[in-house]
Amino acid sequence: MLKTLLVIAVGFLPSLFFLWIIRKTQRSRLRMRQAAVNFPAVQGRQNVRPVAGDRYYLEGVGYLIGDISCKFNARSGYIRCAINPEGPCNGCRHYEPKELAGSEKKT
Repeated sequence: MLKTLLVIAVGFLPSLFFLWIIRKTQRSRLRMRQAAVNFPAVQGRQNVRPVAGDRYYLEGVGYLIGDISCKFNARSGYIRCAINPEGPCNGCRHYEPKELAGSEKKT
């Protein structure tokens, strides 16, 4: 009789162990989810709104920010360019003038 109870107890141990692990991970996920909800969404971003002189309105596109004559301009109302998304465009060392579609290079 004692051997039978021991076999049954040993048979249930892995299941109980995995149930304990699952419950523990659910608690930790809940804590992580609560921490993510309480974490400030924007941290360290001070310049959320673009400067008024940095915005341009392009018909059919909308407002764009940054130097629209630059090759790397993102043509977006949210980021300036791919290299320096938060700006400023004045004095940017990555500035390259945009090549016009109709212009030909003379060699």
